Amino acid sequence: MSSHFFVALHRYCTLPGPSHTTCKPLYRFRPYYRRQQVHPIQAARHASTSTTPIQQESFRPQNHYDLFPSSLPAGPPPKGSFHVDPSQLRKEFLQLQAVAHPDRHQGADKAKAEAASARINDAYKTLLNPLARARYLLSLRGVELGEDESIAGSPLEMGGGGGNVDAGFLMDVMEVREAIEEAASKEEIEEMKQKNNERKRKCEDRLDELFRAEDIETARTETVRLGYWVNVATALEAWEKVGDGRVSEHD
Repeated sequence: MSSHFFVALHRYCTLPGPSHTTCKPLYRFRPYYRRQQVHPIQAARHASTSTTPIQQESFRPQNHYDLFPSSLPAGPPPKGSFHVDPSQLRKEFLQLQAVAHPDRHQGADKAKAEAASARINDAYKTLLNPLARARYLLSLRGVELGEDESIAGSPLEMGGGGGNVDAGFLMDVMEVREAIEEAASKEEIEEMKQKNNERKRKCEDRLDELFRAEDIETARTETVRLGYWVNVATALEAWEKVGDGRVSEHD
């Protein structure tokens, strides 16, 4: 594989991610290769063989979506959808990793491959997970959820300070958690899982509407709500792993 090709890929995949001080509004994103209808890998291959190579400095991703033009051709909201097709995303992810995998490179290129592979992997995991995707989209608009809104507590803790969610919602979450602690059968847990999956689906549909409408403040609140239901899902999974059907506060 030509070193020119890998240099182009490396430059594409190892640029720093967006920050709240530098990111541009989503509607201004105009990735070079999307304007030209050329996938970055195809363009990089062309650069390695053409007598008039494409300028490699043009390969500058604006966001994670730019790494997956086949799976997410419209880019992030508001133009694109919040929803993604997991199977399509994985297919393109594997294609990218097949090119950038460190085992396919030697010497100095191996270190570059490791960096490129890590960037691709991070983008894939972020876009695959709805909660991580929502938080990432908020960050593109300069909105960072604080520590009290991270919903990163243990499976049985309420987690976080609630952000802008109302007290009624928090009471609903508390009641669901109490029901999990009191559950005595797998059938009860399975029913709760189905209901919770529906809650998460509704949050994701709502986020699609909000990001398309560029209602970022409400999308921030909905992201916090989704985080609570994700933690409920974690608690339900923890219940299933406990032999006596109980989840203690220390598990």
